[in-house]
Amino acid sequence: MEKTKGNFFKKHSHLCWSVLSLAIAMSVWQLISMTEGGGMVFSPPIEVFSRMGDYFMNGKLWEHTSVSLMRVLGGFGIGFILSIPMAFLIGWYKPFRLIVEPWIRFVKSIPPIAYIPLVVAGVGIGESSKILVIFIACFLTSVITIYQGVLNVDETLIKAAKVLGAKDSDMFIKVVVPASLPFIMTAMKLGLSASLTTLVAAEMVGAVGGLGTMIQGASQYFQMDVVLMGIVVIGIMGLVLQSVVEFLEKKLTSWQEKREI
Repeated sequence: MEKTKGNFFKKHSHLCWSVLSLAIAMSVWQLISMTEGGGMVFSPPIEVFSRMGDYFMNGKLWEHTSVSLMRVLGGFGIGFILSIPMAFLIGWYKPFRLIVEPWIRFVKSIPPIAYIPLVVAGVGIGESSKILVIFIACFLTSVITIYQGVLNVDETLIKAAKVLGAKDSDMFIKVVVPASLPFIMTAMKLGLSASLTTLVAAEMVGAVGGLGTMIQGASQYFQMDVVLMGIVVIGIMGLVLQSVVEFLEKKLTSWQEKREI
């Protein structure tokens, strides 16, 4: 019997640790909500998940979540796709890198939230402004990550391709791009994270619907259970999207050796 239990925990160790981590987090959350100061900010977990159930049943949760998801995927998709050719140009052509890289780093050092007034003045407060702010956050993060991967391609591989008579185009497609693939997948994860962290700020300016709008509206009436519910839903959305990216990463970079932790 003991051996069977041991085999179960060994086989499902990741699941067991995840359940334990969740239980600890819920316990800490509950304890904080019971304190005098913490109770004013942190509604008990049962209240938050009860409100989540109410919003799910009346359709409001899906309504806000779907709007935010479309904005995130829109800004992230455009930003990530455009970042790939830009990053390869910066990493592969030194003159282009010397001209563009300082400006990329300069703009990256400015929080995307700071561009909101400029974006609103330029394109208004419609959907375009929300997607554009998210695009800026994703694009800059992805460009820097991918072009660092291009710069770090093993010089031995490039020299070997030259010795074998490979043309510049063949070397780029068959050596540089595959070697940079792990960095591209990392850029996808970082760009997605940047998109989610920018979402709430982007939705707080003239947005109709969305989790950020829901959080802002609830905070004005001190409905902390709704505020926490919105935060939890954004976290769940992030975990799901990151899991999809990790699945793609395993499929596309299965050749890469990774250390088991």
